[in-house]
Amino acid sequence: MLQVRGVAATRGTSRLFQALNFEVQPGHLLWLRGPNGCGKTTLLRMLAGLVLPEAGEVCWDGVPIREAATFREDLVYLGHSNGLKDDLTAMESLEFLCRIHGRAFNRSTVDAALRRLGVFHRRKLPVRTLSQGQRKRVALARLALESRPGLWVLDEPFDALDDTGIATVNELLGEHLLRGGSVMLTSHIPVHIAHAPVKVLMLNKVVQA
Repeated sequence: MLQVRGVAATRGTSRLFQALNFEVQPGHLLWLRGPNGCGKTTLLRMLAGLVLPEAGEVCWDGVPIREAATFREDLVYLGHSNGLKDDLTAMESLEFLCRIHGRAFNRSTVDAALRRLGVFHRRKLPVRTLSQGQRKRVALARLALESRPGLWVLDEPFDALDDTGIATVNELLGEHLLRGGSVMLTSHIPVHIAHAPVKVLMLNKVVQA
């Protein structure tokens, strides 16, 4: 379970949020909403351990994430940057992501993930030649390789996707929740997951310090 206790963050002289408390339980999805500039991406980066809170604590199963032994193994973080290397092919990029995050893979599982996201036919093309939507699909194919019931932190996972891509990602989210995983994401479009609870956390507008 992800637990956020009294966290705060500031950008420049502006307070983004303060005294923020919430949790994401196994099998639940929390949809983070709010206007541009309110700190949604900052909060997600904080949950992934990339940004330290100015106050408060982020915990995994009651242990601060910097001390939780399994947190890095349980976490999948996908930010605005897809984390793909332009000179690698789509297939090589996905394999690279698996390696750096310590995920087991083989050629058949990678092929199946790319096929599920609809970019198998682009697997041998350099990432730099792919459209934005295709790059997004390659990055999201990592979700199709996951089997741990851990935490997914996703920043606008539906961006640049068509209706088919959105439906596929919703299917992956639903499968992850059914196996006891948890999800925290931002999205400008409504989130619909069949047979799974979706809760909303609304961040306030930027407050001047």
